[in-house]
Amino acid sequence: MKLRIFIVLLIISALGFWSFRPASDASGFAFSTGEKLVYKIFYNWNFVWLTAGEVIFEIKDEPDSYHIEVTGKTYASYEWFYKVRDKYHSYIDKTTGLPKLYIREIHQGNYRHYEKIVFDYPNHKAYSSTGRSFNNTKTSEIDLDGNYYDMISSMYYLRNIDLKSFQNNKSTAFKLILDNTKYELNLKYQKEDPGFKVKESGTYKTIHAIGDVISGNVFNEGVQMNFWVANDSNKIPVLMESPLVVGSVKGILTSYQNLKYPFSAKIK
Repeated sequence: MKLRIFIVLLIISALGFWSFRPASDASGFAFSTGEKLVYKIFYNWNFVWLTAGEVIFEIKDEPDSYHIEVTGKTYASYEWFYKVRDKYHSYIDKTTGLPKLYIREIHQGNYRHYEKIVFDYPNHKAYSSTGRSFNNTKTSEIDLDGNYYDMISSMYYLRNIDLKSFQNNKSTAFKLILDNTKYELNLKYQKEDPGFKVKESGTYKTIHAIGDVISGNVFNEGVQMNFWVANDSNKIPVLMESPLVVGSVKGILTSYQNLKYPFSAKIK
């Protein structure tokens, strides 16, 4: 199966916990420049879990933006089956937490895809360019009827929200743009776990939630994704998993650097 879910798993799963509320300034964000998160990706096929690759999230500094760089790649041992080399960039305004620019470059087997979104919030517009490469794209103008995010900026911006506000089976909707299309997806809080064990990662205090995904050639209609986020001020996802059209996939946190706050959710 073509794992176009490779990074989408991590981003969409991280979207789920939060509603949209502008931060007053960068000091209130749950992250800061220099943070680095590494996730290992596993693919299940016929009851066998294969170690497929890894995704790395890094925050770099710009004068008025956080530059989020995300790199996804398959391990050499998996590339007989399918080779992935993906790169994502998102530039997030340090004051509002809203995205300014998003770039996605996909190299998966023989498949190539390029996406660029320029967000013009003062004029309530976004300009989305997609195609096989940078030199071969078509641009669409999209009306912004509210706060919309790309996959990367959603993960980071939404980490600033109080997760516990969704207790008592509450759900919330969130909005994003992907491939010239606007989506509104839903998320539902499940429960807190004071000692959730993640194989090859550790034991954490977590909050568990489920979220909608975009159906198509990766997810079946009606499928929901499970994810567990660290129950502390950093609010980083520690485990994400979902069934696919063929098999299933999960991502686990394997390393982290330069978190803004002490990682108090990690027990061992």
